[in-house]
Amino acid sequence: MENGAKTRIAAVGDIHIRETDKGKWVDYFKEVSAQADILVICGDLTDTGDEVEAQVLVEELKACTIPVVAVLGNHDHEKGRHKLIRQILLKEGVHMLDGEAVAIKDVGIAGVKGFGGGFDKHMLSMFGEGAMKAFVQEAVDEALHLDRALARLDAEYSVSKKIAIMHYSPIKETVIGEPEPIYPFLGSSRLSEPLNRRKVDAAFHGHAHVGKLEGETSGGVKIFNVAIPILLKSGYKYPFYLYEI
Repeated sequence: MENGAKTRIAAVGDIHIRETDKGKWVDYFKEVSAQADILVICGDLTDTGDEVEAQVLVEELKACTIPVVAVLGNHDHEKGRHKLIRQILLKEGVHMLDGEAVAIKDVGIAGVKGFGGGFDKHMLSMFGEGAMKAFVQEAVDEALHLDRALARLDAEYSVSKKIAIMHYSPIKETVIGEPEPIYPFLGSSRLSEPLNRRKVDAAFHGHAHVGKLEGETSGGVKIFNVAIPILLKSGYKYPFYLYEI
């Protein structure tokens, strides 16, 4: 790619593919392929975490002629078959990231599922019962995995642009509109620290079906909530967000 040329990223989350969706997504993925250079899917690829739904998705993705990068979401973990779902998608050429990174064209992409834990001054602390400590540790671990993936982009890939994809939100701003009592289950500010320190250009997430499309971290990293309900509410006929980098 020529220096200065832009790469078009189509970003979407929470597609919730069902067993009955055969043929439903063909036109969607054709439109994505016509408008973008890379498709990123920010979790909840399946509706109930069933491998049959993953098989439907890979059939629908045959209409997509551009590289696809994805992370899993909480729905994909529902039945404990997330490893199988991941393998089904990997076998069909989808770049499945879980603390890993990939470079496509001149864009480096790091991905994690992320986790909850709350935002800013209201983040849960690692104190009290073992179950609470385990919950917070999961968020810490996901942030560490994201940091390692971004570090790998810096060390091993010659890319001038970096984005991150996750399912849970790294900031409060893009989940505002959801009931405040569930904020700790929608994301964690711990995820924003690696984005700021590694100077990521933009990050994309889903999970919060009610919220805001755009926000930014304290370090100025652009954050986009690309859950399909958010995109539909914003007026997108084909619900994916097109970001040029």
